[in-house]
Amino acid sequence: MFRLTELSEIDLNQLFNLSPNPYVILDRELRLVGMNDAYLAVTGRSRQELLGRNMFDVFPSEPASVPGRLLRQSFAKVLSTGGVDHLPLLPYPIQGPDGELEDRYWSATHTPIKDEAGKLVFILQHTVDVTELHLLRSRSAGDAGLQFHTDLMRRADAVQGQNVALGEEREYLRMLFEQAPGFMAVLRGPEHVFSIVNRSYRTIVGREDLIGKTVREALPDIAGQGFYELLDEVYRTGTPYSAVGARVVLQPSESVPPEERFLDFVYQPIRDRDGLVSGIFVQGQDVTELRRAQEAARENEDRFRTLAQSLPTHVWTATPDGRMQWCNDQIFTYSGLESFYFDRERRSEMLHPDDSPRIAAAWGEAIRVGGRLETEIRLRRHDGVYRWFISRAVPIKNAEGEITLWVATNTDIDEQKQTESELSSLAETLGHRVEERTIELERTQEVLRQSQKMEAIGNLAGGIAHDFNNLLQVITGNLQLLGREFAGNEVAERRLNSALAGASRGARLASQLLAFGRRQPLSPKVINLSRLIREMDHLLRRSLGEAIEIDTIVGGGLWNTLVDPSNVENALLNLAINARDAMNGQGKLTIELGNVFLDDEYARHAFDIDVGKYVMLAVTDTGTGMTADILDKVFDPFFTTKPEGKGTGLGLSMVYGFVKQSGGHIRIYSEPGNGTTVRIYLPRSMEDEDLVGENASGAALGGDETILVVEDDEAVREITVSLLAELGYRVLRAKDADSGLAIVESGVPIDCLFTDVVMPGRLKSSDLAKRAKERLPHLGVLFTSGYTENSIVHGGRLDPGVNLLSKPYTRETLARKIRQVIDQSRQAPSPGLPESPPEITPVQPAVEQPSAPDLPIAVLLVEDEALIRISTADFLQDAGMTVVEAGSAAEALAAGGSQTIDILVTDVHLPEMSGLQLALKLRETLTDLPVIFATGDRNVPGSEELGRTALITKPYDYELLTTRIRSMVTPRSGG
Repeated sequence: MFRLTELSEIDLNQLFNLSPNPYVILDRELRLVGMNDAYLAVTGRSRQELLGRNMFDVFPSEPASVPGRLLRQSFAKVLSTGGVDHLPLLPYPIQGPDGELEDRYWSATHTPIKDEAGKLVFILQHTVDVTELHLLRSRSAGDAGLQFHTDLMRRADAVQGQNVALGEEREYLRMLFEQAPGFMAVLRGPEHVFSIVNRSYRTIVGREDLIGKTVREALPDIAGQGFYELLDEVYRTGTPYSAVGARVVLQPSESVPPEERFLDFVYQPIRDRDGLVSGIFVQGQDVTELRRAQEAARENEDRFRTLAQSLPTHVWTATPDGRMQWCNDQIFTYSGLESFYFDRERRSEMLHPDDSPRIAAAWGEAIRVGGRLETEIRLRRHDGVYRWFISRAVPIKNAEGEITLWVATNTDIDEQKQTESELSSLAETLGHRVEERTIELERTQEVLRQSQKMEAIGNLAGGIAHDFNNLLQVITGNLQLLGREFAGNEVAERRLNSALAGASRGARLASQLLAFGRRQPLSPKVINLSRLIREMDHLLRRSLGEAIEIDTIVGGGLWNTLVDPSNVENALLNLAINARDAMNGQGKLTIELGNVFLDDEYARHAFDIDVGKYVMLAVTDTGTGMTADILDKVFDPFFTTKPEGKGTGLGLSMVYGFVKQSGGHIRIYSEPGNGTTVRIYLPRSMEDEDLVGENASGAALGGDETILVVEDDEAVREITVSLLAELGYRVLRAKDADSGLAIVESGVPIDCLFTDVVMPGRLKSSDLAKRAKERLPHLGVLFTSGYTENSIVHGGRLDPGVNLLSKPYTRETLARKIRQVIDQSRQAPSPGLPESPPEITPVQPAVEQPSAPDLPIAVLLVEDEALIRISTADFLQDAGMTVVEAGSAAEALAAGGSQTIDILVTDVHLPEMSGLQLALKLRETLTDLPVIFATGDRNVPGSEELGRTALITKPYDYELLTTRIRSMVTPRSGG
């Protein structure tokens, strides 16, 4: 007989092919993946024809046929149950060598082949051709003589069937043993010889050649670890032995290092029929990885608990179903409790009762879905105080996704909650403040837009009034002069008076425009408004009529205010007349005076107002009132609610401009049907009241003094000269400040300078007055204007010591004012005038020589515009000068190098180089050459450091140019 070791060395593939019975291996899709030679011989096919093809494609059969149905059912049973199925008789035709199908009968056994995990991967089909046996049975079934033979055959079939079944069962058991996930082995005899060993056992010990060897021969590396002795004891006593997590060190060969493993195993004694121990069955599991995982988990748990104990927060763990398992000492220290628990049914008493239902629901939901928990809770401290915590619980899951543990923390957020509450309150407060500031900003923007609109309209109105007053001055002056000529003619005098009345109305209209535009020159005085109101009482009652009741309320200790009295009177009269019209001539008018303090809160809701003390003048009527849309427009010029022809729409505009120009504030309140209140706030003055008034009714006297009239408007200039000449004065005239200065510097005696404020040219009227006063200290100066800039008016008020006569003026007003100024100048040795620096480099003056120079002045005239150059040269030549013309800088340089030049008159913008560069070039050889820049620019940048220069702006007056040239050139002797 073969020994087991010899049997194990047989090539199984060779054995498979040498088997006389047909075998074929199929995968789960019934594809042929292997077959032996006997199968190829029976079927008459080659491996190339069969491998990889489906069983029913190679051997077709209808699914409804007997063989097709039986075979398919058998395969299905094996695949579904994983067990062996046997078909005792299967009719299945096979194609013969001649290509014809031949009916054959088979006995088939289908055995599942599984992998290490126990999953079916193949089916082994073992077939036996029983065609002859089946035919023999069929032939002998009706023959009584053969009954004995039939019985014999039946017994043979039964024995064969049993043998087949036993073989299949043995194969099945062998396969189960081999594929078992635990390690198994059968040891025989007292020497413990390996007779059967499965794959898991061989894998663990790292050896394959175990069969037929004793344990001590096969596993010498476990010597001294007690396993030999245990086996001997089990065999001797017949008592089983089991171990859990037994440590074993294995070293299959010296080339590999020893390996430590942990095993759960059983040594089960095997007894024979007589009950004697004949061997030992070894069965167990390798738990090394589990042991290591447990040790790692234990180490992690130790580290976790050590870390958790060191953390300042609460840390706790729970079982997968949510029961409290462990918590750190911080929880006990905080709560003062000896135990802390929490699950679906019970909650610790340290949890706030109001939070308990909510937390239980959240905890239950987290356990149900296996998701993390994060919620805010209140926990009671050992002193009974509840503090806010945020509780977070995270599930710890294994490789299969199952929760093994909950790890949770409670973090104190009480201060954060308080901060959030404070921030929420602050945010709400800020929200209200932002809303208030937004509303305030919108109001401010609206006021700013209104202010900008009023400013723009005011500038326009001021400019219109300036030209309008000049026209009125011409008309008024001529009408007054005509009045002299038509004295005694009643018809002519009536018409002239009517025309003068119209001009007067136009003057008032211009005055209102200037007031609105804040361009009227104010003459403020320190007054007490209560005295002014008393003085106006008769005028107000006469203007309003007897049907309107007037009630005046004056607060005690009324402060003084610095304001122009005449403008206050006009403002109050305008408001009273508006109130009369709003009451349709019948009602009550209340005038109220009082001291008020406008604080920050009030200033936030207004624009262009300073916090401080004010004197309030309020006018209230019982009229029809106004709607909000009308209130937005009441201060706009020319806006009126009165019928056409009943008002100019400038009354409130004039009041608005006067108040703003005085540094005050005005507010209007009105509702339809509830009347209107206008409040004017004028700044308080700490000075005593000024009771000195100007006498405007003195006699209109003339004189024989010399007056220099400087006016750019020719018509106004001529009528003014005529009026003064008629009054007996000697009159000199100039059309701008530069011409006026030339006359002053000529040495002509002058007693009074009467000059317009706004004029074109380089020199301002204020500069003219200043320089004239420097030359003539006792010179009287009287300004006139229909529109003032900031030259003599600052902050809306006339500079100290400045006299102004506003246009249009009458002959009598002019006479009184001229006389007053001349008389004042004689009383004071040197009256002061406002300081105002010139805008550009001043002209270097030279006194005009009364006699003609010995030689004609040689002028180098440089102008690229031919028409201007020709006309200017003609005029200068007519004035007795020699002119050298040049159309470019190059021509000028050539002329300057070849001819005698006394003065350079040049445009600034020239081809090739600028007029300034030309002047610098010429002065390299003509160091003292005077230069006049004749240009459309208001200044010549870079000329400030040059001496003996002047500027005349285009269009310029030829006479002024002539005068300027002669004042700057020193005459050359004819000898």
